[in-house]
Amino acid sequence: MSINALADTVRAGGRLTEAEALEMYLSAPTHLLGQLANEVRQRRHPDRTVTYIIDRNVNYTNVCVARCSFCAFYRPVGSPEGYVLGFDEIVRKIDETIALGGGQLLLQGGHNPDLPIEWYEDLFREVKSRYPTFRLHALSPPEVLHISRLAQISVPDVVRRLVAAGLDSIPGGGAEILVDRVRILLHCDSKASADEWIDVMRHAHRAGLKTTATMMYGSVETPAERIEHMSRLRALQDETGGFTAFIAWSYQPEHTELQGVEATGVEYLRTLATARLFLDNFPSLQASWVTQGGKVGQLSLTYGANDMGSVMIEENVVRAAGAAYCMDEIEIVRNIEDAGFEAKRRNMHYEILGGPIFRERQVPRMLELAVSRADGDNSVPAELVNYPARSRAERERRAQ
Repeated sequence: MSINALADTVRAGGRLTEAEALEMYLSAPTHLLGQLANEVRQRRHPDRTVTYIIDRNVNYTNVCVARCSFCAFYRPVGSPEGYVLGFDEIVRKIDETIALGGGQLLLQGGHNPDLPIEWYEDLFREVKSRYPTFRLHALSPPEVLHISRLAQISVPDVVRRLVAAGLDSIPGGGAEILVDRVRILLHCDSKASADEWIDVMRHAHRAGLKTTATMMYGSVETPAERIEHMSRLRALQDETGGFTAFIAWSYQPEHTELQGVEATGVEYLRTLATARLFLDNFPSLQASWVTQGGKVGQLSLTYGANDMGSVMIEENVVRAAGAAYCMDEIEIVRNIEDAGFEAKRRNMHYEILGGPIFRERQVPRMLELAVSRADGDNSVPAELVNYPARSRAERERRAQ
């Protein structure tokens, strides 16, 4: 089918096949992809509102046994640079988030063998006892699977216990590309196969949780495998309807074992626009300003995105790989409004909370993203002794 015929299919509200989406990605002019994606976005979101969320991206540990070759953030078990945040540190980060108008933590971390399910349950209960309405958007599918393997209980039981302790929703991290050939090349197949990632999300949706979906592109995958990834997500969304949003970001190669070259901004916009055309059952697409910068993030709003993502407040993972963009609420709102849209705060369920908080009360400016800990802080949380150590390195540390 010709590109013009495929464009007519999109304009008529038809669904693209994998082959048709790939043809659009490979052959359609960039301006046409953007025009079509913008038309589809306007059809779904006609009021010209662009949303964003004030939350904090906290990484509770960088100790990880997965050893993905594209990751510059993790430290192996026993590394002197490894850390686990204490409950008091996480509570302090929540207080700082609330002061900036936020109501949620996006909580993710490494696959630390010395953190059993009880540690997560106790942390979640501690947070909910102090802040009953504060939301925990926590633990990507590979983390849920890691906890399941450690505890030797099923994924549905892990989800049930974590929800009982206070889990509100699950972020779509760890998806990378949901094609096992790619996952083997990235050394991330052991943390979760494509089927396992999908299955965790299926169980989360069945338990009533809303989740997001992500895609890290630009490493070793082919364009056809990017479309295959989206196809897996679209099929699960047809089945459960549990995804709120899709977020694509480019692989950040600096300081990684895999190395390589980052995809261009044009490739990002083409990928985003293709996602808007193909993922016809996803209500929202986020702009990834944290990997693309504010101006490409702003341009994303005319390539299918209807959401500017999170203020973030703190970021550790892509910063470790060389990306260090920062936008506080004022800067995000300025980018939205300068592009001709109305900025609205939302929660994880994409329910509108109101206009910019800085227009309601004074909030401190945030000119750089915070980090998990200050350099040189090697403190060990006191509560860790309440949980059995599984790794030899941690047992030896405690015996000293």
